[in-house]
Amino acid sequence: MLRSVRIAKRMIDVAGSLVGLAVAAPLVPVLAAAIYLDSPGPIFYRQRRAGSLKEVVVENGVRKFKFHEYHMTKFRTMITDAEKKTGVVIAGKDDPRITRVGRFLRKSRLDELPQFWDVLRGEMSLVGPRPERPELLQDLAYAIPFFEERMRDVKPGITGLAQISLGYTGEIPPGSEIAQLASTLQNPYKLEEAQGSLADDMRIKMLYDLAYTASLERFSTFLQTELRIIFKTPLVMMKMAQGR
Repeated sequence: MLRSVRIAKRMIDVAGSLVGLAVAAPLVPVLAAAIYLDSPGPIFYRQRRAGSLKEVVVENGVRKFKFHEYHMTKFRTMITDAEKKTGVVIAGKDDPRITRVGRFLRKSRLDELPQFWDVLRGEMSLVGPRPERPELLQDLAYAIPFFEERMRDVKPGITGLAQISLGYTGEIPPGSEIAQLASTLQNPYKLEEAQGSLADDMRIKMLYDLAYTASLERFSTFLQTELRIIFKTPLVMMKMAQGR
């Protein structure tokens, strides 16, 4: 990443996170009450996530990916002890562990508001690829070629090109431009057991993430892409909250 891009991106992050925290402050008591009344338990949820890619090493002939790890903060959207029986798994579209309020928070992206603090302290950026669980990222990197490259030399973000273009898990919105290519990008061999797989959604998400990281190679493309994503994110949040 260019030094000028790195400096400008950090300045945008600090300014944006301060504004975000100020705007979110009045919403916190309301959302906290709604979360607790719907599902008694903690209001916030801290979870270990993988940040930028540090290195790739080979151990006993097997490639291992080393990521910078940190704890990400979110509003709780699932029942307490959601992974007690399932273990570490990616939440699906109709995951039964998600509460009623949690479903709204996820659709509207309001569950991400506490991450403005993570941006301010430098663990995340306003814009970047969404961070995954370290345990899952290793498997995704093995299953999807170049999946780990989406995090090379870039911090994970609250929002991103994939987040304003795709669904929550990376599903292709009907009628979108990329939907015209869905038949060649998803399940190209038409295997019945692979239809609708999460890996296909994650692969599509990776394409958008790699396109974003490529924009960081020039200051002009970075600034244009960064500001477009930031200003479009609230519109996407309102649209999803209204169920459209």
